[in-house]
Amino acid sequence: MVRTRTALGALLVLALVVAAGALAATGGGSTVASALDADSADRTLVVADVETGEAYLVTPVENGTTVALEYTHSVEKSRVYDEYAVRGDRLEMTRMEFESYGWGLPADANVTLENGTFVYDPDGNVSELTVKPGRIAGHRLHVGDRTYDLVNRTDARSVRIRVTRRSTIAATFEDVIP
Repeated sequence: MVRTRTALGALLVLALVVAAGALAATGGGSTVASALDADSADRTLVVADVETGEAYLVTPVENGTTVALEYTHSVEKSRVYDEYAVRGDRLEMTRMEFESYGWGLPADANVTLENGTFVYDPDGNVSELTVKPGRIAGHRLHVGDRTYDLVNRTDARSVRIRVTRRSTIAATFEDVIP
């Protein structure tokens, strides 16, 4: 099966080279260039170990995909929800929910009260988040409509969460070549 996948990958490479040559010869080279352009890149959310770089989670995301951390505040023992939206290769914080004020929570922020939960619309965006999943906090990561248990997935090791871009052609080869 590995040989079949390798042969399929080699045929795909050959087909792409032939197609690129044909397009270039007929003046369609700009189509090939646009297919390889960074703007046509897929976005991938990567959760990787801070020390080793080992990827614990790699999942495709699109511009606008919701990425959220949900956990129990260690002192207050209440729920905290930090929501971000994928914006290019950055994570824009779009919402924070918490059920009580405590250390590390925005005491001076302009919050509203919705069904007993404090809601805050923070400013800013980041290129990456560093998180230390805690067994007591029970950190969960929401990506779109999927939820991941960060504590179990990472064995409670510190992680970096970031959005990377990979070209469509790279994504294709990752799926075809082992």
